[in-house]
Amino acid sequence: MQTKEEILGKTPEELKKFVTECGMPPFTSKQILKWIYQKRVYDFNQMTDISKNNREKLQQVATIGINPPAESITSADGTEKYLFRLGDGQTIEAVYIPDKERATLCISSQVGCRMKCLFCMTGKQGLQRNLTSAEIINQILSVPNSESLTNIVYMGMGEPTDNLDEVLKSIEAVIAPWGLSWSPKRITLSTVGTRKGLQRYLKESKCHLAISLHSPDTRRSEIIPADKAFPSAEMIDMLRQYDFSHQRRLSFEYIMFAGVNDSTADAEALAHLIKGLDCRVNLIRYHAIPGVALNTASDKNMITFRDTLNKKGITATIRASRGEDIFAACGMLASQQKNARVR
Repeated sequence: MQTKEEILGKTPEELKKFVTECGMPPFTSKQILKWIYQKRVYDFNQMTDISKNNREKLQQVATIGINPPAESITSADGTEKYLFRLGDGQTIEAVYIPDKERATLCISSQVGCRMKCLFCMTGKQGLQRNLTSAEIINQILSVPNSESLTNIVYMGMGEPTDNLDEVLKSIEAVIAPWGLSWSPKRITLSTVGTRKGLQRYLKESKCHLAISLHSPDTRRSEIIPADKAFPSAEMIDMLRQYDFSHQRRLSFEYIMFAGVNDSTADAEALAHLIKGLDCRVNLIRYHAIPGVALNTASDKNMITFRDTLNKKGITATIRASRGEDIFAACGMLASQQKNARVR
């Protein structure tokens, strides 16, 4: 049986090539994209400005590629975690975080991850494969609260700069006039910092950037092995070459571990490291995962750490933990179904 072509994830040029090869007018591609991204219609039969013959042909040779979450679970704080079952049987997770006027979706870019960060459950399973742009976009379009989303963060499973071609392709579908037409300011990419990937992202995207830092010195390599290939000091030097004072925002994610990186001396070292950068620091409580001998810093140490940074002229906040009871908090996502229930 002939495999149907998946429409989701195609650029206008790719879709135009496909429809013309199928004997349809080139403008059919624009019609299809408008139905998918602007009208949120995922059935060819309902695309009424396309001729009946072409709609029937599309049904035979193509599929939109929208696949709703297979399972979901809701936290006591309103956070929702979705499990997506992919075509090859692999699974990924995405997290919806409602917060007053904001509605953020945390999406995945890979099945698993090869960064092996000490504190991260996703890293424990290793990298299974990259997601396609279609699989990334599907997370955004198919969740129940899709049309109410205000923000997207590439902060789920995987290292986005390790799959940058597909990530940038998915971002284009979100911000382009032919896509969802969002402002780049509504999108944040979180990365541990891979040298070529980070440099390329900074050059090719106008979206926000969040760096997983977690230590102000060489101890970072013990927490984030990728630091050995691209040390944080070199990464900071690279970041100094870019302007973060206007549209794009730079932030540093800093998970606080008791007795590891939560002292006043650590705060002062961090302030020195990022001095002069237009940025903010998000302090995050560590969420325990099995088999890792780390503990979260005390509230007292986190407050002192925040206040030390603020006194040094660096905006720092303590991020409220969301979804920990359903394994949806930072570092807790994995390709597993045991923590989900059917919606």
